[in-house]
Amino acid sequence: MRRVSRMKNFLSLTVALLFLSGSGFAQDQGASVAKLSDALAQKAKSLNPEYLLFSPKDVPKRKIPLLIYLHGAGGVGDNIQKLRGQAGQVWQGIGKHKKGPCFVVAPQAGKRAREDGGWVPGDLNVLLGHLKATLKVDEKRIYLTGNSMGGYGSWIWGGHNPEHFAAIAPVSGGIGPGGPKDVTPHLDKWAANLAKVPVMAFAGGKDRVVPAERSQRMISAIEKVGGKKAKIRIYPDEGHGAGRIAFGSAELYEWMFALERDQ
Repeated sequence: MRRVSRMKNFLSLTVALLFLSGSGFAQDQGASVAKLSDALAQKAKSLNPEYLLFSPKDVPKRKIPLLIYLHGAGGVGDNIQKLRGQAGQVWQGIGKHKKGPCFVVAPQAGKRAREDGGWVPGDLNVLLGHLKATLKVDEKRIYLTGNSMGGYGSWIWGGHNPEHFAAIAPVSGGIGPGGPKDVTPHLDKWAANLAKVPVMAFAGGKDRVVPAERSQRMISAIEKVGGKKAKIRIYPDEGHGAGRIAFGSAELYEWMFALERDQ
């Protein structure tokens, strides 16, 4: 009986370890929770002062790239641990395709931010200033991506402050603050700013939450004002979960990490 019991325990432990390995748990152990100072938190009221910071095991002495990941609607709140899965897939993708060393930072939009579409560029600028001051960031290689509501966040932040970024990759993102199918009245202004930075959008051809047409419309608007560095990848058989493909693919990271800002 004892042998049978020990065998059951062994099998249970093995299954648990396989589950954790497959879910990316082991890779996520490197994520730490960092925090804005009280003074900065007062300036960035739409954000949870805490954010996730993924760092290489051995941080080089030289400055390294920074990728900022903006979560979807399911990540809104004041529990930063909710983001480990979403942000962890990006960290794992970078490791899988050998594009490090770099930092990955995942901020969290607070509940009050939902009224403004979830992401407020001015508050994100406060966070970015803090990251530049506290991390060894290569400012020519700051990248921005996000999924769903975070894709919208990528569009609006890049549409307001393209000067920060070497590349922007919105995934399944809407283009208006009023919900998944809303369209901003400032589309042309966003497009003019986004024409200044390389952009690659990703979307699912069968997405009924945020239609791929929204990403296509944004890319077309960028091209219309002379942007020559914008493109889109549509996965024809994917729905709103297209991020699962995009963040696991070599294409996104190969494109992104090859780019740096000119100035």
